[in-house]
Amino acid sequence: MSKLDVLTPQNSQLIFIDHQPQMAFGVQSIDRQTLKNNTVGLAKAAAIFGIPTTITTVETDSFSGNTYPELLDVFPDAPLLERTSVNSWDDANVRDALRANAAKGATKIVVAGLWTEVCNTTFALSCLADTDFEIYMVSDASGGTSLEAHDRAMQRMMQVGVVPVTWQQVLLEWQRDWARRGTYDAVMALVQEHSGAYGMGVDYAYTMVHKAPHRSRHTGPRATSKGDK
Repeated sequence: MSKLDVLTPQNSQLIFIDHQPQMAFGVQSIDRQTLKNNTVGLAKAAAIFGIPTTITTVETDSFSGNTYPELLDVFPDAPLLERTSVNSWDDANVRDALRANAAKGATKIVVAGLWTEVCNTTFALSCLADTDFEIYMVSDASGGTSLEAHDRAMQRMMQVGVVPVTWQQVLLEWQRDWARRGTYDAVMALVQEHSGAYGMGVDYAYTMVHKAPHRSRHTGPRATSKGDK
């Protein structure tokens, strides 16, 4: 295992930590709608490539609320590992799930969570202290209570070997080669839905250059101009 190795579907697993509304309410480091878009995009990427995924929650009924429905809908049968601990690594169910995936070769743990300076940082430090796993922190699918808090937390984790990444970077490392047709169409559909300007560019190329049909279900007529009076 080496950080020089790119992320692959075989060496990766993913954990979502506390993507719940009360936690998101406190996020000030990133636009919260963008945060949700990126989180769900990352989840859909994991589903495309069959990445082992762990979802953990904290104090769902008493404080934090239910995990984003859009995230849960990507993994409708996944167990939700409920905790009382701030640090997910302190929870035996979380440790067991991650270790079971690592035993099958998924020793690179991709992490997205709320908040960066608390739940993400404590998890990363404790996991690194106890194992030889590698941690890849998805900065734009995580959020802190301020930009300062998020940035300092990312720097602190990087100082001990955590690798900062973005959700789209992870997606494209998993795809790696556009000749891999088995996932190509699903990746392009995900890009069109969640990747902003990149997705708009794909839409334009498909419809205007390659003359593919527009992916909208719109069936109404388009009126042509009759000119000015």
